[in-house]
Amino acid sequence: MSDKYNKRKEYPMYSGLVTYFPNALKEISHCSWIGQQQHNPDKPLAWDRSKSGDELDAMLRHLTDHAKGIEFDECGVRHIVKCCWRLLAITEKILEKEQKC
Repeated sequence: MSDKYNKRKEYPMYSGLVTYFPNALKEISHCSWIGQQQHNPDKPLAWDRSKSGDELDAMLRHLTDHAKGIEFDECGVRHIVKCCWRLLAITEKILEKEQKC
């Protein structure tokens, strides 16, 4: 087997992500949908990065609310789920930036 094939096996997206966290991923995807309804309800689902630039501050605001025992944000999404969404967003931006270098 080629090195490229072996390297791909180190990223088991289905067996190491989807099967581990199906409920969490479902909630994060719903968070994306809720955000779309709030910010761009007339457009197809897409990450509007112009309205999403303070991932770490937003993540900590949601984490603080979660720590205070406030389970849900006013839109009905759990604060801890919004933390996950924001961490995925900042991770994606960091990885994209690295790929451009």
